[in-house]
Amino acid sequence: MSVKTKKQILDYINSQEPNVVFTAFSVVKDDISPDAARMALERMAAKGIIRKLDKGRYYRPKQTMFGEIGPDIEQVVGDLVMDKNHQPIGYLTGMIMFAQMGLTTQISSWIELGVRKYRRRIKRGRYTVSFILQPNPITMENIELLQLLDAIRFCREISGTDTEEAVERLIFLVGKLSNEQKSQITELALPYAPYVRALLGAIMEHLGFKKGLQTLRASLNPMTRYRLYISEEILPTRSNWNIR
Repeated sequence: MSVKTKKQILDYINSQEPNVVFTAFSVVKDDISPDAARMALERMAAKGIIRKLDKGRYYRPKQTMFGEIGPDIEQVVGDLVMDKNHQPIGYLTGMIMFAQMGLTTQISSWIELGVRKYRRRIKRGRYTVSFILQPNPITMENIELLQLLDAIRFCREISGTDTEEAVERLIFLVGKLSNEQKSQITELALPYAPYVRALLGAIMEHLGFKKGLQTLRASLNPMTRYRLYISEEILPTRSNWNIR
């Protein structure tokens, strides 16, 4: 690799904001081939000039008085949730998202992404990334609603909180949705497990929103009981949806 090529790549790296993830193709120019770029970046990572996040993905770490800080979650999984045309192919869910929603204060080194196709979990820096199948199409407009449905789905498994605390918070979050969003979330819930549909139905009824509830109710087996251990004080409409 020539001195000129190395300088061009270093100039590119230094022009980037710290913790912005880039690939070898980011530095490719007319006089820099992909192979030369990859080789140069690997050498720079080995020398500690930059950090390697994953195969072919690098960043210039941010230095603070407390030490080195790595990329934020959005940078770590950016290529896994957005395609090259900037269309969503996944979204953040699981414990990290549930913490942002106020459902827990637990911090996790696991990143969970909702996706349409199954993928094996991978390692990204200090994070382990796992994938949860999402039965609905993923759009920029419905991601917030899918995250809420995932929280309902996993409300019994959220670390640092119990089911009743989680449901109380979920009632608040669903209540903040617009009527249009409430109508949309009832439709998005249909491919989810029956207990998710039942719990959403009970929450909607408790909030006084009726549109779409008949469809939710018709999708459930009237003989099935759902043991979610939610008191009537927290969710007065629970028995209407066979929740115990």
